[in-house]
Amino acid sequence: MATYSTDYLKRLLAAVERFELAFERWMETQVESDLLSSRGLFPTVHAKDGQDQRTVRELELDVAETAGAAARAVTVTGARIGVAGLGPVDPIANWSLMSAPKALFSPQDVRNTAATVRGRLGMMIDEAEAASETAVPGFAPSELHPVIWTAAAAHWTTHQYRVAVREASEALTVHWKTRLGRNDVDDTPFWQQTLSPGDPEPGRPKLAWPGEPTDKTTRSMRGGLEPLGKALNGLATGLNLTVRNVTTHTRDELSEQEGMERLAAYSYFARLLEKCEVLHASEAGEST
Repeated sequence: MATYSTDYLKRLLAAVERFELAFERWMETQVESDLLSSRGLFPTVHAKDGQDQRTVRELELDVAETAGAAARAVTVTGARIGVAGLGPVDPIANWSLMSAPKALFSPQDVRNTAATVRGRLGMMIDEAEAASETAVPGFAPSELHPVIWTAAAAHWTTHQYRVAVREASEALTVHWKTRLGRNDVDDTPFWQQTLSPGDPEPGRPKLAWPGEPTDKTTRSMRGGLEPLGKALNGLATGLNLTVRNVTTHTRDELSEQEGMERLAAYSYFARLLEKCEVLHASEAGEST
């Protein structure tokens, strides 16, 4: 089972509570029914007579927006309901189907699901807080570098670990290509050019580790350590060959542990890149 930070679980809980509030505001404009009364043929909600349609639409948009965030909590907790012929269904993500013919569930099903999610999240928060008090630190994917986790989150929470890693790896490259204005080059040459030694060329900014090149920690192995810029170039190439290419060109699924290790490697690489200086070539050919 995936491990989530207390902060992340509390944010999910707040998202569910916002959904419940928006849902009940909308329900004040609706006539509520159930599956038995609708005989499985009709909607289980419909607008009350005399309602201002503009107001109803605005309330529906609020429900839709909050449902998008709250549905993530359903995925994390697994609180779906079984629907004959369809299997497990998320009533929060599919709340609008109550207004359609042959509605799959009723408003009470949505409420019950939200309450179940809140209960499970509450227990998960208690467990996460208790675990944080132990001597062994936990691993929270949501605490990875923002670029990495933002790209991976949607796939990670649905247990698509290979896709999560692939999306994270590509997102980091897109992030830096956009930031440096280098959408004119493929991924591998981009990293090779951006992290290579030497001065930047016009239209080809570079990332350089800050500090004096003569400092002992950036000299050759005889006088200190290998230049970190050169090491970053090797790290980019290694991750591209061993992680990005594998997750892109194969369909072999990763285990949760394997996925975490690969995301952590990219997160560390992303944080190193954030510490680098961006060097541009001026019109005179000098870096700035």
